[in-house]
Amino acid sequence: MTNRLASLFIGLVLYGVSMAMMVRAGLGLDPWDVFHQGVADNTGLSFGTVTALTGVVVLLIWIPLRQRPGFGTVANVVVIAVSVDAALALIPTVEPLAARIAVMLAAVVTNAFATALYIGAGMGPGPRDGLMTGFVARTGGSIRLVRTAIEITVLAIGWALGGSVGVGTVVYALGIGPLVHLFSAVMPGSHRNARTTEPATETVEPGATAA
Repeated sequence: MTNRLASLFIGLVLYGVSMAMMVRAGLGLDPWDVFHQGVADNTGLSFGTVTALTGVVVLLIWIPLRQRPGFGTVANVVVIAVSVDAALALIPTVEPLAARIAVMLAAVVTNAFATALYIGAGMGPGPRDGLMTGFVARTGGSIRLVRTAIEITVLAIGWALGGSVGVGTVVYALGIGPLVHLFSAVMPGSHRNARTTEPATETVEPGATAA
């Protein structure tokens, strides 16, 4: 249990840090973070606060979908929100394009590593992953179709609100699945635990959002 808790919390903190790195790189965010940034820019709330509030709203949608959160689900909402705001306060804006590209690539790799850690802990999926599996269970649709529909929706709303869409969005979408799979395979224990929560793992691979 100690190892699982350490894996969970380290993974969630690193996930928040990776989100902040993507923001500072300024080359585009993953779909959910495009939404978070768009809402934050239009409300004056911090990025982390919007992330947490979105997580709470998503958890409320779990109720009619009959999804049951785990300890890791609740920790996901709180820890990522705090860590992303803390990281944004510490990480400066990156100016040279080469540095921005390096930070963006490092952010995607860090995000995948963090995802493998917290999913490997086996203590419950993130709110957004549970939303997807809930819709799959209720509608009978495929995981890829439902995931794509959700992410296109939040991406479109976030973009309309001014969220950052760019090459980083594409790199994240194409790279996150293979990287999560790689890290899950090489981490002792993580791959085993991830297999016990296979729906959550599948939902993360195409576009990961623990948040």
